[in-house]
Amino acid sequence: MLPIERPGKIICVGLNYRDHAEEQGVELPKEPLLFAKWGNTLIGPGEPIVIPPLVTKCDYEAELGVVMGARVKSVSKENAFEAVRGYICANDVSARDLQFSDGQWTRGKSPDTFCPIGPALVPAAEIPDPHNLRIRAIVSGEVLQDSTTANLIFGVDEIVGHISQTMTLEPGDLILTGTPAGVGVFRDPQRLLQPGDEVTIEIEGVGELTNPVVAG
Repeated sequence: MLPIERPGKIICVGLNYRDHAEEQGVELPKEPLLFAKWGNTLIGPGEPIVIPPLVTKCDYEAELGVVMGARVKSVSKENAFEAVRGYICANDVSARDLQFSDGQWTRGKSPDTFCPIGPALVPAAEIPDPHNLRIRAIVSGEVLQDSTTANLIFGVDEIVGHISQTMTLEPGDLILTGTPAGVGVFRDPQRLLQPGDEVTIEIEGVGELTNPVVAG
């Protein structure tokens, strides 16, 4: 069961942690790199991540989710936090084989069940500084991502302001702010999700989101 109402938009930011850029050996982006996931990807705590039969490289991504609480268009960075309703743990599950072979990210990011969120929405007032939170991904008991939102290249206020310059953000819209270093595809050896795994996304002050992994 979803812990929030179904969002009208799921907007994601790619390559938004300094340590994640470093593990890939790429330059830091000059502005937020945006892509979308769709509503079919959403599942709640405890619900299974289902790997489709054609996907051979299924990856985890611990992310801080931002849920909008107001309708904004062309909002300034200085006023952006006023439009944020709260924060939630998210897992931007990714089919790396599809993502890399397609040359763009839509299909690889949007299989059914590929956006677990939860366990609950934490009001923005309870997170005074979203840019100083420990964030981890734990797969079957092994800590694979362990970083801090202090490594964000673009903060929540910058992201909200940037997105709103070209599209109106509505109450309930969900923004995924990017993932830190340690994703499976860039580990040596690679550590990709397999049926039988259990993934926990843990964010300081926000909660712990756990989902099993099963074969489609």
